[in-house]
Amino acid sequence: MGQEIKQMKGEVINSIQVDGTANPAPLGLMGFGMTTVLLNLHNSGLFELGSMILAMGIFYGGLAQVFAGIMDWKKGNTFGTTAFTSYGLFWLSLVAILVMPKMGWTNPPDNTAMVAYLIMWGIFTGVMFIGTLKLSRALQFIFASLTILFLLLALGDLFNSPTMKHIAGFEGIICGFSAIYTGLAQVLNELYGKTVLPV
Repeated sequence: MGQEIKQMKGEVINSIQVDGTANPAPLGLMGFGMTTVLLNLHNSGLFELGSMILAMGIFYGGLAQVFAGIMDWKKGNTFGTTAFTSYGLFWLSLVAILVMPKMGWTNPPDNTAMVAYLIMWGIFTGVMFIGTLKLSRALQFIFASLTILFLLLALGDLFNSPTMKHIAGFEGIICGFSAIYTGLAQVLNELYGKTVLPV
């Protein structure tokens, strides 16, 4: 009987599968970071909103992050799944907000509606920031600066202030580059098997 139990335990141990899949976080961080930088270059007044930002919002900021979230779900990472999937769908919803009125499907949102939209995303991001206190300093910076970005954008719409939106743009560029740095750091650190860029 004892031998059979040992054999059963051995079979259970041997059946455990090692996760050999790639880390999806760099994909999600790059999709978020690059799209955030480009949108906030517009917010800072560098260029007009156009198809380049909308395309990035659909494909890299949107779909790539959703894919990263699904891959993190496969790894059992609740935080990564929630963050990447949510922000991917944020980008898709933002593009829809901008494009649907142009297509005649609905009226554009007024400032009050956009303030509510941005505040909800700010609250979500603030709670996710609390989660990053169990994670790396780099992620803490990304989520803290993103919470501030949503607040600044909401204030810009609330007061209809181009100056506030420009300030938000410069802050958003910093937030986006911090995500780019973190994503690339994870890639390089994994490739080299050591800390090339600290996170």
